[in-house]
Amino acid sequence: MPIPRIIWTAPTAPILLAALLAPAIAVLQSKAMAPIGLVALVAAVLLARRESGRWPWPLRAGAGLTPGQAALGLGLLLGLWGAASAAWAPEPARALKDGLSFAGLVFLAAAAARAVAQSGPEARAPLPYALAAGLFLGLGLALADHLSGSMIRAAVRGIAEPTPQLAFGLKPAASVMALLLPLLAATPWRPALRLGLPLLGGLLLLAIPGDTARIAVVAGLAAAGLAALLQRWAPGRLAAVVGLALAAIILATPPLLPTLLDKVAPVAERLPPSAIHRLVIWHFGAERAAEKPLLGWGMEASRALPGGDDRPEAGRLAAIGVTSQGLRDWFAAPHVKLMPLHPHNGPLQLKLELGAVGSLLAAGAVMLLAMQAGLLRLGAGPLGMLVSGFVTFLASFGAWQGWWLCSLALAVVLAQALQDAPQENHQKPARQP
Repeated sequence: MPIPRIIWTAPTAPILLAALLAPAIAVLQSKAMAPIGLVALVAAVLLARRESGRWPWPLRAGAGLTPGQAALGLGLLLGLWGAASAAWAPEPARALKDGLSFAGLVFLAAAAARAVAQSGPEARAPLPYALAAGLFLGLGLALADHLSGSMIRAAVRGIAEPTPQLAFGLKPAASVMALLLPLLAATPWRPALRLGLPLLGGLLLLAIPGDTARIAVVAGLAAAGLAALLQRWAPGRLAAVVGLALAAIILATPPLLPTLLDKVAPVAERLPPSAIHRLVIWHFGAERAAEKPLLGWGMEASRALPGGDDRPEAGRLAAIGVTSQGLRDWFAAPHVKLMPLHPHNGPLQLKLELGAVGSLLAAGAVMLLAMQAGLLRLGAGPLGMLVSGFVTFLASFGAWQGWWLCSLALAVVLAQALQDAPQENHQKPARQP
């Protein structure tokens, strides 16, 4: 099938370049996703203004309110609530800056999505090709780096001998690719490619380090596959169920964590020390969250909680089932803290920092995003992308890390753009008499 011509002056052009380059660049340096995402989104908005003479405002006067627009409103409120929490946060300047930055990124992503939606079919046509090429280029580079013992990434950094810590850097890149892979199910190609390409990419990703990314891609592709199967008979219903489930997880995780830790305690010592440390972090975070249940401690307060820099005491270790002297010695190391920057659990971080108010706003936004995905013509891909991103939010990075938020924003804009790409004609040509 011929690759469509790229229209470099269209708002889709910077999104196309980001889709093509971001996965490979994330392998070399994951933090580069922040400038890549921001530049692509801003450029899309500016090119839309140049093309049409109007700014691509995501909320239009007189238009009906869609689930996506309602999600935008809740996302803006979440950022503004975070900024308002500067009034009681331990680091007011950081809370104000990060809250306003989050609200700004939410609005920018919505404006960029509106910009690409306004582009013509010819401008959107090359996007699926760029996404597929970028993902497999990134997966190939990540796999080559892993098999070489991180030699590629060491060479980029000018390191003669790769260190064990260097291998950790592949995990964020794997999460970015796990986020984007389900979107291949939203390409306008024939069903064999929409099914085969995501599965092939998922198999490659399973060979790359990163347990959370592996779980995320399996969950995302499973959700996309199930949505594709059910879309003909029950369009949008699965999306509503998924949205409600994700919202329930956000709200239920913090209060259920103590019960979960009690259940895990009898077998805790069978886990790796790093996994046990995660349990200790959750134990401490749940305690602190319960102290300020409504308003929370303030945005980014996880970095500066009272007692967060302390090492786990014997009583806390015993409460989660750690009694062996060897493990207690491991937890006595100077670098092991009760709260290292964030709790590695998005729902807990929301409740800890922004209280019940923040949890409700986030749960509502996620539910509405899932409903919006169900309304799209090829909603299986966006729904899978949302599930994959949620798994990462549930068990990995900090909720406000800029590079990850920019990755999410870029994925949302790509999901919107792919829905409107021209369909491939699968009909056989008629025979000539």
